[in-house]
Amino acid sequence: MICMRRIRWNPRVIAVGVLGAWQILVTGLVTIGVWNNPVHRAVLGMGWGLLLLWVAVCGLSMLYWRERLNQLAARVPIPWGLKFVLGCTLLALLEEAITTTLTNSAPLFGVAVGEAYITASANYLDVVLYHSVVVFVPMFIGWALLLRWWRFSPFAVFLLFGITGTLAETLTFGPQNLANFAFWIFVYGLMVWLPAHWPPQYRPARPPRWWSYPVAVFLPFLFVPLVAVLAPWLWLTAKHPDIHFPPIGG
Repeated sequence: MICMRRIRWNPRVIAVGVLGAWQILVTGLVTIGVWNNPVHRAVLGMGWGLLLLWVAVCGLSMLYWRERLNQLAARVPIPWGLKFVLGCTLLALLEEAITTTLTNSAPLFGVAVGEAYITASANYLDVVLYHSVVVFVPMFIGWALLLRWWRFSPFAVFLLFGITGTLAETLTFGPQNLANFAFWIFVYGLMVWLPAHWPPQYRPARPPRWWSYPVAVFLPFLFVPLVAVLAPWLWLTAKHPDIHFPPIGG
């Protein structure tokens, strides 16, 4: 268990607390608003499950075991850029395992599987190979390059990739996702926060300038076309990937 006395109340901790409080408030109000609709209520229940399992359990576990996990990662004898991409990919696969499990748990929320969902499919391989993680990997490659150029802190990487995810959800599924910016920052940001500790401290990278931050938000999108090279099964089967997460608040 993480003891309160071990938490240093710095601006980063306060920022995370504010984000968490905002999302709990938004999700709570929306849950009350849709309670009489069984399908929407089930979707919100799955959203609460994702907040609990991915954000709270996995997020706090990464925080608590950070030093040990970083030590284990340091022992892996591969270039740090590849290590970063693989680490982010494994965490994204874990996140999607949680969301797909929640989708298949629809009967626990009072509806049939497929009637309410927070993933593009109830099939895990279909979700990760055709819809979500397959899109994220090129973006992780973009971030590996960003970390070669600039020394972003892990917390900055967390926030910036979270903002990128918020924009992706907003452009794909509508402006209602802006109200859930805290949710998307946690969902996306936790995929990259731990691996962001792994680049060598003394690598030849510069401190980020003010303009580096907006560049870091938008540059990952430029790497998405790499999907055509990394995932040839998409164009061979004429399927198009999309980023799909639960429309909490939609």
